[in-house]
Amino acid sequence: MAQRAHDGVPTRILLDLDSTDDPTHGRQEGTAYHGYYAQHMYHPLLVFDGDTHHLITALLRPGTVHASRGAIGVLRVLMRAIRARWPDLPIELRADSGYGVPRMYQFCERHRSTYTIGLATNARLAVIAAPLLQQAQAVQATTGETARLTAETAYQAGSWDRERRVVYKAEALSKGPNTRFVVTTRTDKPAALYAFYVDRGEPELWIKDLKRACFADRLSDHRFWANTFRLILHAGVYWLLDTLRRWLAARGLPHLQLDTLRLRLLKIGGRVREWAAYVRLHLAASHPGQALWARLALPPPAS
Repeated sequence: MAQRAHDGVPTRILLDLDSTDDPTHGRQEGTAYHGYYAQHMYHPLLVFDGDTHHLITALLRPGTVHASRGAIGVLRVLMRAIRARWPDLPIELRADSGYGVPRMYQFCERHRSTYTIGLATNARLAVIAAPLLQQAQAVQATTGETARLTAETAYQAGSWDRERRVVYKAEALSKGPNTRFVVTTRTDKPAALYAFYVDRGEPELWIKDLKRACFADRLSDHRFWANTFRLILHAGVYWLLDTLRRWLAARGLPHLQLDTLRLRLLKIGGRVREWAAYVRLHLAASHPGQALWARLALPPPAS
């Protein structure tokens, strides 16, 4: 929150929830075989700021837990902290269908949080989307190009306590039909709402940074809680590297992947000398990352 407040009070907080696979080896505590990923693994929960791609928190979970396991508990802590600082700030939630469970909808509605969550296809939804899909296929047959149409409906699954707004997409592709459903409390028109939902694919790139540049999938301790602490340390590394990336961007450099930044800025020879009042870093007179260090030494531009 301190980072978001740096440029003034934000207009909203968008929480992007996602999970990933962390392969395990041997008899590590909490390891389990996950059928979808076809491996023994942990199943971490990750929460990002959807507007700034900050990694807000990471929670290690056993390998076979449902994607939504623990998410409400994490959201409860985050929302309490956000509302303590900004009581009237809109909080939004965006997630894939793994988080589409009734308790999640009810929690968001009870806490005045707008949500946009993927909804798994079923026979009833397929019937609802069939006319729109036929229209898309007719357009695709006429033009020979991909056709995407969107619409909405009021829908209530058997496990829901009431009807909710569902936006759906029907797409006719050369390789076949593609329909997707999203349950939401946002009021955008269907096409804009679905485009907003699709933007949640960006966290996949952030997770790639976390795993490739910060080695967050190297949780090799036997003990589950030790690996939990390791995951937190990896998240801290992500935060530090991302902070350096933001500083460089503020000084005119393009956005860099974190593994590129790590190799060019940090993985170089040097000597650290610690004094009573300061720390001095000695680098070679010429090295590949010298230009980046020079940029970091510049004051940020005036806002």
